[in-house]
Amino acid sequence: MTLDNSASTSTTSSWWLAPWRFVRQEILPVLTDLRLAIALLLIIALFSVSGTVIEQDQSASFYRTNYPEHPALFGFLTWKVILTVGLNRVYHTWWFNALLILFGSSLTACTFTRQLPALKAAQRWKYYEEPRQFQKLALSAELDTASLNSLAPLLQNRRYKIFQDKDNILYARKGIIGRIGPIIVHIGIVTILVGGIWGSMTGFTAQEKIPSGDRFQVENILNAGPWANTKHLKDWSVRVNRFWIEYTPSGSIDQFYSDMSVLDDDGKEVDRKTIFVNQPLRYRGVTFYQADWGISGVRFQFNNSPVFQLPMAALNTTPQQGRMWGTWIPTKPDLSEGVSLIAKDLQGMMLIYDGKGQLITTVRSGMAAEVNGTKLKIIEVIGSTGLQIKSDPGIPIVYGGFAILMAGVVMSYFSHSQIWALQKGDRLYVGGKTNRAQVVFEKEVLEILNGLNSQSTAAVG
Repeated sequence: MTLDNSASTSTTSSWWLAPWRFVRQEILPVLTDLRLAIALLLIIALFSVSGTVIEQDQSASFYRTNYPEHPALFGFLTWKVILTVGLNRVYHTWWFNALLILFGSSLTACTFTRQLPALKAAQRWKYYEEPRQFQKLALSAELDTASLNSLAPLLQNRRYKIFQDKDNILYARKGIIGRIGPIIVHIGIVTILVGGIWGSMTGFTAQEKIPSGDRFQVENILNAGPWANTKHLKDWSVRVNRFWIEYTPSGSIDQFYSDMSVLDDDGKEVDRKTIFVNQPLRYRGVTFYQADWGISGVRFQFNNSPVFQLPMAALNTTPQQGRMWGTWIPTKPDLSEGVSLIAKDLQGMMLIYDGKGQLITTVRSGMAAEVNGTKLKIIEVIGSTGLQIKSDPGIPIVYGGFAILMAGVVMSYFSHSQIWALQKGDRLYVGGKTNRAQVVFEKEVLEILNGLNSQSTAAVG
């Protein structure tokens, strides 16, 4: 009966250990393979480049226009490929996150199976008690005029940590931090990967085109992670107090600005900032970037009439023509006649065309022109700001990961140097090894040996 229970316990234990045995024997060797890590890193870099080159989070029509099937870019890259594979939203696809997880798993497995054991091995040491043990060291020497007691102060001056259990044997080391560096590097990289995955799962991207003077809430969300929290966007709003563009003397755009206020539910201003390129507004984890601009409308009047406002729409133009906006203004109450207004920028110059497409005149803001028997005065061209809005909770984690990575890289530059010494009668055996900077270490050991010889010569003299 006892034998049966023992056999049953052994079978149960074997069943529980089977998955771990499979992971250790089949999966870990693959995950810790350096070739796999390099391949994953190259693939991640390749798709990251594609996510930079190919415009992200655009409409399907945008990709149909810019990536047609005939001719296909590079012979294969068409809008169908981009939308099917997910190259229009690389950083939010399941397969890109899977690559990050697999790469992070590879680094983690390498840390536990290689780096940590290497650190433990570096912390474990033993004394060399026989002269023959020094023969296996890369650098060793035998002295007949030096003593072990003279060696210890020389090593202490070079910041070696000395271990001495007996009067005739010594072990010294420094730079153990260099063994910790690779582990810190792996932790930093994994932290960056975690931050990237967390950001893609909890962040969102939105775009808004807001006329100057309007108030809005973030609603036009283009892409959001499955765990993104957008409920707090309803608790506050943003008002574009003013949008303007500064031009160079040649007429080209120098910079465009948006003076923006954040308002609470009661309409009270809680934050305000003038944003421009590379100077965004940040509020409650949401960042507003100045990304584009446009013309939203025009304010005008006929003779002494009240001021009217009409929207202006972007026109289909060629790259050579540049961007243009236009609208149609009726000049008679029955809408039987009217003129078209065309504007290229916010400098106030507008072109006025009649119903036949003939240019009538040009006019600036604040000026009037005679059209169809009435005086048309342009009061103001209203600009609109194009905002790119992002929320990425993973950014602090990514920045923290980079800080850890940099610290690990610096730590890795320290050499882990070890020196053994054995006193046998009047013979002193000294040897050492290091994991990097071999030439520097050899020079250091020679200086120590020269110091021993100098002390011996002085003592004899």
